[in-house]
Amino acid sequence: MSNPAEQETELETVDVALGDRSYRIEIGSNRLLEFGAYLKHLAASIPHRSDIIGKLAVITDSNISGTHAADLAHSLADVGWPHQMIVLDAGETSKSLDVIATVYDRLVEFQADRQTIIVAIGGGVVGDAAGFVAATFGRGIPFVQVPTTLLAQVDSSVGGKVGVNHPKAKNLIGAFHQPKGVFIDTATLKTLPDRDYRSGLAEVIKYGVILDAEFFEFLETHIADINDRDPQTLRHVIATSCRLKADVVERDEFERTGLRAVLNYGHTFAHAFEALFGYGELTHGEAVAIGMIHASRLAERLQLIETDVTARQISLLGQVQLPTRLPETSQLKTDEILDRMKLDKKTVAGRLRFVLPTKLGHVEVFQDVPEADVRAVLDTTPE
Repeated sequence: MSNPAEQETELETVDVALGDRSYRIEIGSNRLLEFGAYLKHLAASIPHRSDIIGKLAVITDSNISGTHAADLAHSLADVGWPHQMIVLDAGETSKSLDVIATVYDRLVEFQADRQTIIVAIGGGVVGDAAGFVAATFGRGIPFVQVPTTLLAQVDSSVGGKVGVNHPKAKNLIGAFHQPKGVFIDTATLKTLPDRDYRSGLAEVIKYGVILDAEFFEFLETHIADINDRDPQTLRHVIATSCRLKADVVERDEFERTGLRAVLNYGHTFAHAFEALFGYGELTHGEAVAIGMIHASRLAERLQLIETDVTARQISLLGQVQLPTRLPETSQLKTDEILDRMKLDKKTVAGRLRFVLPTKLGHVEVFQDVPEADVRAVLDTTPE
C-alpha cells in the first residue's frame, strides 16, 4: 500500500459499483458550503426526475441543526433550492417507528412525492432513520448522505443499510436502500465530541483487522495524526475505510452470499452489550471495540490465531482511548448476554454465528460456534 496520507489531496473519491444503484463517495475538507452546487449537479443525473429544483427534505438532529445543517441550508439557498428542515432529537431514541411516523406526517404535510429528495445530515442515527424513511415513503425515494461523524463517514453511510431499532434488538427493522451519493466533509469532525470521534475509530480499526493488514499497520504508525484529527490523514483513513467496505458491498449488496457478514466482526457481542446496557450507555464504537476483543479471544480459544493478533488490537484500541473490556461496574450476567446474542440478526435458527480472525487482515464466518466456548470467553476476566 502506498502512503497517500503523506501527500496533500483536496478531494478523494470512492465509487461504489452496483449497476443502476451505483454512486460516488466524495471526501474533502471545508466543503459543506459547496453542497448546494454538488446536489444540483447530482440531481440532474437522477433518472425519471422531471426537473432539477424539486422538493427537498433535509433531515438532521438537534446537535447540529444550528451549525452544520445550517451551513448546508445556506448552500441550498445559494443555488435557489427551497427545502423543508426536519430536526430529530439527538440520540438512538430517534431510531424508532414512533419517531419515523412523525417524519412521515411532516412529509405528507410538505406534499412530498416520489421525486422528492431526502438529505440526511448528521451521524449514524440520522442516516439510518432518514434512509429508512427514504426507503419506505412512496415505496422508495432518492436520498443523499452527508455524514458528520467519523462512525457514519466510514460505516453507516456506505452500503445502503437503513433501519430503526426494536426495543429487543438494534436495527431489527430495516431495508437496503442505496443513497444517490455520499458527501463527506472532514471539517465536521473538528466539532465532534472526543468520545464520538473515538467511537468512529473502532470501525476504522475493524477494517484493518478484517480486510487489510497494511492498513492496520498504517493506523499503528500514525497514532499522533489520528488523535490530532489531521485532515490529510483523515481523508486517507476515511477513503481507505470506504473503499474496503465498498469492495465487500459490491460483491454482496444484500447479504445473500455471506461475504458481507465479515463487516460484522465484533458486532455479535457489541449489539448485545449495547442493548443490555441501554442504547446510549455505551457508544456503538465502544461496544464494537469491546466486542472485537471478545471475538478475538474466542478465535484464540478455537486456536484460529495466536495471542499477538489480539494483543495488537488491544494496543491500538488503547492508544486511541477506546475500551477493550466491559466497565468494571458492569452487572451483566453471561446468560443474559447469550440470550440477547441469540436475538441478533446474524444468528441462524438460534445457532450462534461469529466473524473471527484467522490472521490479521483476514476473517471468516464460523457457523454454530459451541456455546461453551462463547460462555468461557464471557466468563473470563480480561488481564
